[in-house]
Amino acid sequence: MKDQLYYDGTCPLCSKEISLLKSSASEYVDFIDIQTVDSSQEKHPSREKLLKRLHLRKNNGEWLIGLDANVHVWSFSRFGFFLKILRWPLIRDIADFFYCTWADRRYEKRYGCESCTL
Repeated sequence: MKDQLYYDGTCPLCSKEISLLKSSASEYVDFIDIQTVDSSQEKHPSREKLLKRLHLRKNNGEWLIGLDANVHVWSFSRFGFFLKILRWPLIRDIADFFYCTWADRRYEKRYGCESCTL
């Protein structure tokens, strides 16, 4: 069984990144568009959680979230070595802060409260 990366297929940036990753990691990873997942049918995090952060379920059942998921899937590409730097102890906290800030803004912009944006 391959790892499974859950991504937002309606997000242009996510779709571009997945397109790049498919060329180097599709042998190891199944790419699953969150928009096609019925999370009530399987053991997944909620749809909202899947949309807020990148999620990867490893073939052993372990879940990686956010930059951990991103770095893991990129490790199957020729750029993986460079991204592992983002998980080094001092850099990890800073990288996670920026990732979470970006991911929260992306989610609010795409899926936030409709009455709040009127």
